[in-house]
Amino acid sequence: MNTHEARLDALRKELQRQGLDGFVIPISDEHMSEYVGAYAQRLAWLTGFGGSAGTVAVLTDSALEPSAAIFVDGRYTLQVRDQVDGRLYAYESVPQTNVAKWLGTHAPAGARIGYDAWLHGKGWVAAVTKALAEKDGELVAVAANPVDAIWDDRPAPSPAPALVHADRFAGLSSQAKREAVSEWLTERKLDAAVISALDSIAWLLNIRGSDVERTPVTLSYVIAHADGTADLFIAEEKLTPELRQHLGNAVRIQPREGFVPALHGLAGKRIAVDPERAVQAIFTALEQGGATVIEERDPTVLPKAVKNPVEQQGHRDAQARDGAAVSRFLRWIATEAPKGGVDELAAAARLQRFREDSGDLRDLSFDTISGAGPNGAVVHYRVSEETNRVLEPGSVYLVDSGGQYPDGTTDITRTVWIGPGAPPAEVKDRFTRVLKGHIALARAVFPRGTSGSQLDVLARQFLWSAGLDYAHGTGHGVGSFLSVHEGPQRIAKSGGAQAGGDQELLPGMILSDEPGYYKTGEYGIRIENLVLVEPREIAGAEDAFLGFETLTLVPIDRALVDPALLAPEERAWWNAYHARVLEVIGPRLEGADKAWLEAQCQPL
Repeated sequence: MNTHEARLDALRKELQRQGLDGFVIPISDEHMSEYVGAYAQRLAWLTGFGGSAGTVAVLTDSALEPSAAIFVDGRYTLQVRDQVDGRLYAYESVPQTNVAKWLGTHAPAGARIGYDAWLHGKGWVAAVTKALAEKDGELVAVAANPVDAIWDDRPAPSPAPALVHADRFAGLSSQAKREAVSEWLTERKLDAAVISALDSIAWLLNIRGSDVERTPVTLSYVIAHADGTADLFIAEEKLTPELRQHLGNAVRIQPREGFVPALHGLAGKRIAVDPERAVQAIFTALEQGGATVIEERDPTVLPKAVKNPVEQQGHRDAQARDGAAVSRFLRWIATEAPKGGVDELAAAARLQRFREDSGDLRDLSFDTISGAGPNGAVVHYRVSEETNRVLEPGSVYLVDSGGQYPDGTTDITRTVWIGPGAPPAEVKDRFTRVLKGHIALARAVFPRGTSGSQLDVLARQFLWSAGLDYAHGTGHGVGSFLSVHEGPQRIAKSGGAQAGGDQELLPGMILSDEPGYYKTGEYGIRIENLVLVEPREIAGAEDAFLGFETLTLVPIDRALVDPALLAPEERAWWNAYHARVLEVIGPRLEGADKAWLEAQCQPL
C-alpha cells in the first residue's frame, strides 16, 4: 500500500469513527483563498495533487465503484492524471460535472456526507444538500475536519508578522478606504460587513504579510462597521508596534479566536456577507447569533480591482524592472539552452535570480511554470524533480512566471524556440494564430459597459477558424502587490457572476491577455501580457469608449512568427510594441543583453 493509498484508507476509518458515509475535501481555507497556506493543503496531502483548484469526494465504503473522485477543470486535465492514482480516484471534469451531481449519483441512499463548514461556500452547501436530499441523504457539518485527525505532521498556520503597506504604494489611506465602506453600508442601511477574503482585508487596512505562499496576505478577519471603525481578528504573534501605530484607534485589534463570538454578538444587526467569498460557517454563526444576514458583494472588491493612479504607475514601474529581468533571462536561454545543458528547474531558478537582481522582489507571484516540450502542454504545469526535462535543441519552451513587488504584481508568459534550426511549419502556424488573437484583444476598442466575456472571442477567432481552441480563460484580474488572480473582472467564454465574465470592464482594472494552444504530448504555446483598461478618445464617438494599455514589456519570440499570416495592422502593433519595449527596457540593460534586446525589437 503506497503513501496516498494508506492515507485514503486512514481517512475512511476516521469517517467510520465519525459515523459518516463520505466526506468532501476542497483546496481551500477559512477565507476561500485560491492559494492556501501549507496548513490548509489537505487535498495535496491526501492525494498528491499539486494544482491550485480541485475537490475530492470520498465515500466511506471502499467497495463502491467508484468510491472516490477528484474534480478539476480543463487546466489540470493532464496534471491530475500524472499526480493522482487513478486506481484510487475517478477523474471528473468541471464544469461538465460537479460534486453535487456526483454525490447525487454515487452516494448510497440515506448517506450522511460530511463537510467542513469553514472550507465551503453557501452556494455549494445548498447545491449538495439538495442533491443528497433527493436520495434521503444529508450533508453534515463536522465539528472537526477528519483529514486533520489523521494528518500527524500537519504544519501550523504561519506565525509571520503582518506588515504595513505604505500609502505611497497604496495611493489611498486605510482611513479613506474605511470611510468609503462606511458610506456603502450607510446607503444600504447596513450595520456592518464581514470581510473574510485575505486580499480584501489586506487592501482595506493597507497591510500585507507572508502567510500564504506567493500571495502577500496575513491570516485574519475583519468586521467593518458603518461608523468607519473596524475590528481586526488576528493572532497576537503577528502584531508589531509599527502595525498597531499604522492601524490607529479606529481599528480595534481582537484575538483571532474571538471572531466567532463576535459574530454571535451581532444580534439584531443587519450584516453584509459576500456568499462568493465567505464560508458557510460565517453565515451559520451570524444566524445563530440573531443577526440579519444580507447577501452583498464584498464592498472592497470593486475598488480593489479599479487601481488608483498611484497603483497604476506602480504597476508600470514594477513591469519595467520585471521586463528587464525577463529579457535578461530570455537572452540567457537563447544562448545557453541550444547547448543542451539547461533543464526546467535550472531555468526557473535562473529566472528567479534575474528577478532578485532587479531589486525590490518580495516573492514570486506564483510557482514558475517552466515547461519544455510536452510539459509545456500541461496548462498549469509545476516542475518537480520527477518531471524535470531538458530544454532540448529543436523544441518549444513555455515559461509563465511573475513577481511580487511592493508597487505591483507581474504575470508574463513567453513561448520560445530552442534552436538551432527553424521551427516546424505547424508550430509557427499555431504560434502565429495565438499571437493574432493576443493582438486582437490588445487592440480592442469597446463601449463602456462591455464585459470580459464579450471580448473573449477576439482572442480565439484565429484558432477557431482552424478547428482549434484552448481550455482556459483568456484573461484574469491582477492585484496590486496582492493576488495574481484577482476578481471580479475576467475574460473568458462564459459569463455568470461567479465566473466574473459578466463584470463590466472599468478604467483602472488590470487583466491578463493570454490566449494559448496546447498539443498534448508535444508542446504548449501561450503569449501573456498584462493590460490596463483605459479611456479611449475617438473623434465623433457617441458614447464613452475604452481600450487597453499594454503594461508588460518583453520581446515576443520572432523565430516562431510566420509574418505571412499577419495583417498590416497586426504588423504595425508588433512594431509599435517592440519599439516601446526597447524604449523602456533598453536603458535598463547593457552589453550583450542590450544588443540582444535591440535585435529582438527590430521591426518585422
